[in-house]
Amino acid sequence: MRPLRNPLIQAVLAWTLAQWMRFCFATIRWTHENEAVAEKVWADGGGVLCAFWHSRIGLSPACWPLDRAQPAKALISLSPDGQFIARAVARQGFPAIRGSSSNKDKADRAKGGSQALRDGLRQLKIGALAITPDGPRGPMREMAEGMPLLAKLSKAPVLFIGLSCNPAIRLRSWDRALLPLPFGRGAIVWDVDRYPEGAELADVARAWAGRLTAVEAAADALVGLERV
Repeated sequence: MRPLRNPLIQAVLAWTLAQWMRFCFATIRWTHENEAVAEKVWADGGGVLCAFWHSRIGLSPACWPLDRAQPAKALISLSPDGQFIARAVARQGFPAIRGSSSNKDKADRAKGGSQALRDGLRQLKIGALAITPDGPRGPMREMAEGMPLLAKLSKAPVLFIGLSCNPAIRLRSWDRALLPLPFGRGAIVWDVDRYPEGAELADVARAWAGRLTAVEAAADALVGLERV
């Protein structure tokens, strides 16, 4: 049996990861670029979609100040690995909505995608919903239409968030995920948009994928992290 399928092991590892993330975030020297767009969204209140690529999920709690931003939940897949991630981010103050934003994952849709869409829209009436639009299985940095659909139906603004740190551990996962190391440099870069009236979902997904990759690349450049 895979270790992450054992609830006890999963709980211990999730607690350990959450503590490690807190320690790293507290010791990293952060640079913020274009934060004014995020500050306006936080000040306005209401629903907001927060997007970052799946590889940066381990850095994501650093970008959301719980003391002044909307309450946030994270859309996380129904897989055992997703359950582990859900436990870890919940300990950082971000409860999970289980499901997938991907419209390509038929198995995930059957198990909870439609419910996740309903729960996501309900969350967007009151606060923030964090999404990794290339998750849970990729392809890397390709956006499915689920997030644009949520933006279209909710009419909520979308924050594109680029996150990076250096040094970092780069996992050998499909997305080459980053885990932070302490006492390094970190960067958070923001961009914002709303769903264009009358636009096609596929066109918006392609355009937004480019913008999300751009803020991630900008964050990597700020800390000197090599792109993969």
